[in-house]
Amino acid sequence: MEKVFNTIIERLNNLIVVSNPQGSVEYVSPSAKQMLGYEPEELLGDGWWNNTRSGDDEHTKFIDYIQTQFQTANGFGLKEVSYERQLKTADGIEKWILWSMSIGPDDSVISIGADITKRKYAEKQLEDKNKNLQQQNEDIIDSIQYAKKIQDAILPDINKLTNLLTDAFVLYLPKDVVSGDFYWYHKTENKLIIVAADCTGHGVPGALMSVVGNATLKDVVVKRGIEEPEKILEALDADINSLLQKEDSYDVMSDGMDVALAVIDLATNMLTFSGAMRPIWIVRNSEVIELKGSRFPIGYFYGVEKTFSTTKISLKSGDQLYMFSDGYADQFGGEKNKKFNKKKLKELLLSIQGLNGAEQRGFLDYALKNWRQEIEQTDDVLLVGLKI
Repeated sequence: MEKVFNTIIERLNNLIVVSNPQGSVEYVSPSAKQMLGYEPEELLGDGWWNNTRSGDDEHTKFIDYIQTQFQTANGFGLKEVSYERQLKTADGIEKWILWSMSIGPDDSVISIGADITKRKYAEKQLEDKNKNLQQQNEDIIDSIQYAKKIQDAILPDINKLTNLLTDAFVLYLPKDVVSGDFYWYHKTENKLIIVAADCTGHGVPGALMSVVGNATLKDVVVKRGIEEPEKILEALDADINSLLQKEDSYDVMSDGMDVALAVIDLATNMLTFSGAMRPIWIVRNSEVIELKGSRFPIGYFYGVEKTFSTTKISLKSGDQLYMFSDGYADQFGGEKNKKFNKKKLKELLLSIQGLNGAEQRGFLDYALKNWRQEIEQTDDVLLVGLKI
């Protein structure tokens, strides 16, 4: 029977170690030869500590550790404790062993160990990969945060706009750190050109398009001196297409932007408007006057002949102008998780006509957050308000 028992022990893939209460090892299973490269006899007494552990005080630390573990286990009514430790093999290789220990006869400590080295190495590799991913993520976030600083620097100062028109404000809420929406304005001798644009996508792709659009507008309006809104849109469309399309291939980009563009003659208060898929709303005497844009976007539709129409209207003192992307109206929320929609936006704008620009901006921001509650913001939000 003893031979059968020994045969079983030899074939086990586990280590069995029995030590007395003082930590002196009294038994080591034959599997120690296969797992650690030591003869069991070499590991009896203090041989276990001298051969498999690295520090001189491992013996004392082990006894203190085991006593603490059993005291904790007894406090929870447990009769067995588990822990992981590294052992040094006869070849100097470190192996991880998962131990399950219990108290045997005469307060001896019976330990059964399983080799978990492969698992620990896999865990270490996964941990290293996670650290690398975390570092990469932090690097990406840092880059995006820096890109936000650049984008914020490119956007014109809204405070300067308030010096030209009463109660001007901008509600600018990127879905992500950077935005695909942008606003832009330029003042000539007696004209104010204002743009609200909604670029393809959001986040980094949208932000790249917004930088392209901002730079192109400056070139068209400031450098070339084009002031007619429909001609600005035509030049903007041509330049965007030229930048994005590759003449030597069939690679056609489906990127661009929707634009609302208003030119206000500051001497006569005449508004000239052209839009690429975006309107302008004028609130006058508790009514919303909508000037619609053309059904062509900037970019997209490469090779299609586009025409951008122009609408003129004489503005009156007290008129409130709004130009915006579709982000506000398209935000999901409310009790039924539906879009806010344009009708509600019109009603909301009519309800805040007694407020100044800063108050309107604050209320619109609050109303949107109250509408979406815990629902994620679905798109970039841009709304420019101007009062004559």
